[in-house]
Amino acid sequence: MEAPSKPMRADARRNYERIVSIAQQAFAELGPDAPLEEIARRAGVGIGTLYRHFSNRDVLIEAVYRSNIEQLSARAHELLETHSPVTALEEWLREQVQWVMANRILATTLKAGMDHDSPTFTLCRTALNEAAEALLQAGRDAGAIRSDVESRDLLRFGHGIGVACETTPDAAERLLAVTLDGLRVTAAGR
Repeated sequence: MEAPSKPMRADARRNYERIVSIAQQAFAELGPDAPLEEIARRAGVGIGTLYRHFSNRDVLIEAVYRSNIEQLSARAHELLETHSPVTALEEWLREQVQWVMANRILATTLKAGMDHDSPTFTLCRTALNEAAEALLQAGRDAGAIRSDVESRDLLRFGHGIGVACETTPDAAERLLAVTLDGLRVTAAGR
């Protein structure tokens, strides 16, 4: 389910955003089965308000996932504005790995109950691919990143490292360093 399409009153929009933010924290802390009553309490709203915005747990999980992906995608563009292309790519890949390690169970729960061609997955896939491509293109334009690396490759690297290091987070930085070295242009000029 997408965020409501008709404009919300300012207080309703604040409640919606606060519930999504608190749910993100609760799901990270307690898992995808975090009690909805607890989420409503932490958000400072009644359970009826939560259900007016999110008809069930799956709809709330979907909203949290979509919000996370939108933030992660926007972060790529923020980093490109404030860092060199290579540093922006490195920082973003690092943040992607951290996101995967922190949110894999939530994402798995969502993916188990939703069609992979759903509007949410399409929106998220597009946003992540565009973010990764912007980072790679900036690095290519700077002559620092290999031309044969595709946006999906970058996303797979981050996802793979995140999943592989979920139980051994200390290994993530080492694997990231190896991956980032492999993305850089070498003497051969790739």
